[in-house]
Amino acid sequence: MTLDPVADLRPQVISRSADRIDCDIAIIGSGMGGGSLAYALRDSGADVVIIEQGDFLPAERENWSVQAVHTDGRYKNSAAWHDEVAGRDFVPGNYHYVGGSTKLYGATLPRFREWDFGAVEHIDGLSPAWPITYHDLERFYGEAERMFWVHSNKGEDPTDPWRSTDYPFPGIPHEGAMARLVDSARAQGLRPFAAPQSINWQPGGGCVLCETCDSFACMVDAKGDADVAAVRPALRSGHVRLMTNARVDRLHTDNTGRRVTEASIEQSGRQVSVRAQRFVLACGAVNTAALLLRSASDKHPTGLANSSDQVGRNYMAHVTTFFLAIDPRQKNQAVYQKTIGINDWYGTGPDNRYPLGNVQGLGKLRGPQAKRGKPWIPMTILDEATKYTLDLFIQSEDLPLPESRVIVKPNDQISLTRVATNMRTHEELVKKMKRVVRRAGFPVVLTQNLGVEATSHQCGTATMGSDPHASVVDADLKAHDLDNLWIADSSTFVSSAAVNPALTVAALSLRLGASGQLTA
Repeated sequence: MTLDPVADLRPQVISRSADRIDCDIAIIGSGMGGGSLAYALRDSGADVVIIEQGDFLPAERENWSVQAVHTDGRYKNSAAWHDEVAGRDFVPGNYHYVGGSTKLYGATLPRFREWDFGAVEHIDGLSPAWPITYHDLERFYGEAERMFWVHSNKGEDPTDPWRSTDYPFPGIPHEGAMARLVDSARAQGLRPFAAPQSINWQPGGGCVLCETCDSFACMVDAKGDADVAAVRPALRSGHVRLMTNARVDRLHTDNTGRRVTEASIEQSGRQVSVRAQRFVLACGAVNTAALLLRSASDKHPTGLANSSDQVGRNYMAHVTTFFLAIDPRQKNQAVYQKTIGINDWYGTGPDNRYPLGNVQGLGKLRGPQAKRGKPWIPMTILDEATKYTLDLFIQSEDLPLPESRVIVKPNDQISLTRVATNMRTHEELVKKMKRVVRRAGFPVVLTQNLGVEATSHQCGTATMGSDPHASVVDADLKAHDLDNLWIADSSTFVSSAAVNPALTVAALSLRLGASGQLTA
């Protein structure tokens, strides 16, 4: 059975349109960036249209099925991308639904640290400074945390930046083997904390702390994704409309090349034109770059907004490892185990000259998920073994390099070239965590490094900066080359830091919405 939780919003949804739609502001993409921006503009008086390539992800029992989600790939709907380094195609963890990839994200929403916005020295080079500071985003971080029901405990994370407001809700309690790890880590001198989670676990909220949260859609809308927490409230204002099943093929400019005039769209097999006074791209770092490159013209021969030749360059996605600690003597009784964060080696320290990264809990892995990393192991063994695993996610900063880039091939396929950085410090962090978990009573450790397919933390490709010759947008997210085009997603990131990017994307979008640039 499929439910329709958005039946009341259907009047605001344009599932089949006329040949031309006019509006004040066209937002292309409904994920964390586009959804948060629409939310910020919902009472501005502007006529806003969100253009989404996909549709609402159906609420159905398969949302929580490991078989359907991870074995059958029921919700994977991205076209295949090409890995230039390996010379092969792959289907990325990139989703086209209302709410974008947040529909299946892990819902961990940390802020960047204060120093993440400055220049940071790493073993493989310098992470460059942003043209904005943490102070510029702080109040918008707080607003985003309220929007997305973020749960955590102020003062627990030793690297937590200053904040003008507390977390909206207290942290999620640790349970099962995760509670054992937390107690042991503290005894070892570490400072584990309640990772900031975006779930509706509060009085009257629908969250039941199930095991099918990380990498699953939430059947009861209790995960703070961009659809539930941002797009739907925006649509309910009556000032925002949503086009679904609408793929933007290219953007067109006027004769001067300074203004975008329309977006050419294929919607359910028909060609549609959207004309707006202002356009905002929020397609995600890879697809935003691809759209700009596909929109090349006589006025913009190397791609729209690309006089700097920086569109598509500086792709970053974090260096990541799935880390499974096993105590073969007892099963892990944790159900919701995405509760831990460890940042003791996030910056430099007495035993690490360079920053190492972040450790956080993973959703409870089961056999079909583990099979993707260990395909040669029989499923019966994996099903049993994962009952004993404590599952962690380890990530380190990926540096921006011009040769790490997105291009669009002549057949319109997206192609990625990624040069991994900071591998040595990442390996050092993995070694440190092996010692921690073994001292905690987990003698067996399995790891799986994630390669180019790990696209959920994609950023860069249209970076912000003050120099039009070395960046794509300015500090206010407006394209240097155009008078009415902004970008509101992770493509504008100057660096990747070593924490999940989603909350920073939301904060940037809320800041853009509050600036008045789009409604002046």
